[in-house]
Amino acid sequence: MEALTKFIATVNSYLADYVLIILLIGLGVFFTIKTRFVQIRCFGEGFRKVFGNLSLKGKKEKGQMSSFQAFATAVAAQVGTGNIIGASAAILAGGPGAVFWMWLIAFLGMATNYSEAVLAQRTKSKDENGFIQGGPVYYIKTAFNNKFGKVLSIFFAIATIVALGFIGSMVQSNSIGEAVYNATGIPTYVVGIIVTVLAGIIFIGGISRLASVTEKFVPIMTVLYLLGGIIVLCCRVTFIPEALGMIFKFAFTPNAVIGGSIGAALKTAISQGAKRGLFSNEAGMGSTPHAHALANVKTPHEQGVTAMVGVFIDTFIVLTLTALVIISTLYAGNGPLMNGNPTELDKSNMLANGIAAIFTNGSIGLQIGSIFVAVCLTFFAFSTIISWNLFGKINFNYVFGKKSTIVYSILSLVFILLGSFLKNDLVWELTDFFNYLMVLPNALALIALSNLVKDEINKRDIRKKKGLLNKAGEPLYDVDKE
Repeated sequence: MEALTKFIATVNSYLADYVLIILLIGLGVFFTIKTRFVQIRCFGEGFRKVFGNLSLKGKKEKGQMSSFQAFATAVAAQVGTGNIIGASAAILAGGPGAVFWMWLIAFLGMATNYSEAVLAQRTKSKDENGFIQGGPVYYIKTAFNNKFGKVLSIFFAIATIVALGFIGSMVQSNSIGEAVYNATGIPTYVVGIIVTVLAGIIFIGGISRLASVTEKFVPIMTVLYLLGGIIVLCCRVTFIPEALGMIFKFAFTPNAVIGGSIGAALKTAISQGAKRGLFSNEAGMGSTPHAHALANVKTPHEQGVTAMVGVFIDTFIVLTLTALVIISTLYAGNGPLMNGNPTELDKSNMLANGIAAIFTNGSIGLQIGSIFVAVCLTFFAFSTIISWNLFGKINFNYVFGKKSTIVYSILSLVFILLGSFLKNDLVWELTDFFNYLMVLPNALALIALSNLVKDEINKRDIRKKKGLLNKAGEPLYDVDKE
């Protein structure tokens, strides 16, 4: 077991340090150029599309979601432990400069995520019962309409089932159990039972219940986290300029804070930013297109710009808030992490210790910080579980047929329960490994179908030039008659 864990960890380090960096940055640059900087040109459209007619009670649609429900389901998957644990790990290993590389990955990833959502919409179809079938496996098959495409789509489906539906949910429930236990002392197995029961109730309700939950859950959890983070930053407001300066300074000279040679330190900062950025915003991984395929919209472009906003909120708002709290309290003002790590901080307690720094009584502050982190982490991780479960189910049904849904649901609930009180380094390494495997077939299909993405953005530009779009980028006419 130890040897296998070490082997997988070595493979993961090569994938993260080399393959992923090239793929993610390459894909982002490629689609940024292909779409002529869609993340800048159409950013306003995306925000107006998401928040212009915001409703926390969308209509129930057969096998579909409203655009906002699909957005909320995607954000529920994106905003998870990566925004707290992942960001903390990246900063601890790569220094404050790792945040800059996360920003870069996210900026480029907005164009990638736009392309994923567009292709998910363009290649979706309805089954014999009128339910939507869509996601990366369908655009992979469209990209390679032969045996290679079939093998590649099944490869992606299996990687997704394991990475998201089973092991990924196990890791999320483990984070919930550990955080709640550290904050309150409630046994992890008790937390696990509660999480499993609640998840089971949502799974049984199908897409309509999941959509109804996420459209309410995501705004509440995001606002709660933002309020807590803003309170901390208000208390450390004088250190915010220094914290921001550190992000840019140590992006290029990270050895000044994490040690080692400039080359090795820079590689660590960039690789931490790349792999933690992927785990956080999931752009290019092929997870969120499952949700965006289910959106009921007039054109694929509409859901594409909506998807971009999800990446922006995940990284530039939620993750950045985490980073600023940590850097302004633990690094700025000659904080404890500027001179090594004498306090033995780790990725699981960095944010709680950062919050504790604003209190005069350290022990009370740490307790309050731990409770806040536990509550937010529970929200984040649970929302990720229910979204990932849907993505895994779509792929399980693709490989084994819809009659196998009950088998998948039972297995996923078992993994959620076990994950709450079983922690194994191999499980964590396998999660990263299968996440990385998802990227490869997804990236190939995105590149192969890039002209479809270009066609979609060209249609939008023509409509805009003719004055046939509203401010949210929605056509003012029936596109079916176009």
